[in-house]
Amino acid sequence: MTEIRASDSRGVFLEGVRVALTGPALYVAISLMGVGALARAAGFPVGAAALSTLLLWAGPAQVLFFGAGVAKTAPPAIALAVSLSSVRLLPMCLSVLPMLREKRTRLPTLFAAAHFIAVTVWAESLRRLPERAREERLPFFFGLAVTCMGLTTFSTALGFWLAGSLPGPLAAGMMMLSPIYFLATTSRAARSGADWLAIVVGVVLAPVMVTFVGGGFDLPALALIGGGGAWLLGFYARRIA
Repeated sequence: MTEIRASDSRGVFLEGVRVALTGPALYVAISLMGVGALARAAGFPVGAAALSTLLLWAGPAQVLFFGAGVAKTAPPAIALAVSLSSVRLLPMCLSVLPMLREKRTRLPTLFAAAHFIAVTVWAESLRRLPERAREERLPFFFGLAVTCMGLTTFSTALGFWLAGSLPGPLAAGMMMLSPIYFLATTSRAARSGADWLAIVVGVVLAPVMVTFVGGGFDLPALALIGGGGAWLLGFYARRIA
């Protein structure tokens, strides 16, 4: 395996930064401005709003945290709700981390990488990492992920200061940019009929899972039923062919 030089590693890292700034970081940054506004409405300081992005790095978990604060929910219950909402990120970590790992990759580095994995970073990683040499994947990933998180931290604070000056429908619309971008990226990465079937089933069953499962387990259940079912159909279709 060819070891990547430090200068080459910096170049690949900067390429990840450039890719993030062409769309992914901008979309997720705009979509989480609403979290900053929610933090202000909940009576939290701007530092707490920005820190929530750095530490939680998941819009639904941040919304739960500040929403529970408004409702005066007990801290243990808030911690449990935030933890359950983040269960959906585990399959994303399990799909990305093997692509980043090399023989010399240390475990703390993988733990650090796992913290940056959220929906947008995961979708872009699945799309762009397989086409890169394995020794280039880790610096590219960190360039992409650090830029997304850094710009979103700034936008969360900006949303805090803009709260009250934006119309309600516009603020709600900004929160929808991230899932719309995620769906578009996933569709662009689809390569087979099974991929498209999983996407269609996911779109159809998502409202059902949110209504009857919820609690942070709706996305894992949807992945198991939609993604698992589509994979099985594709598997048997290949065997028959």
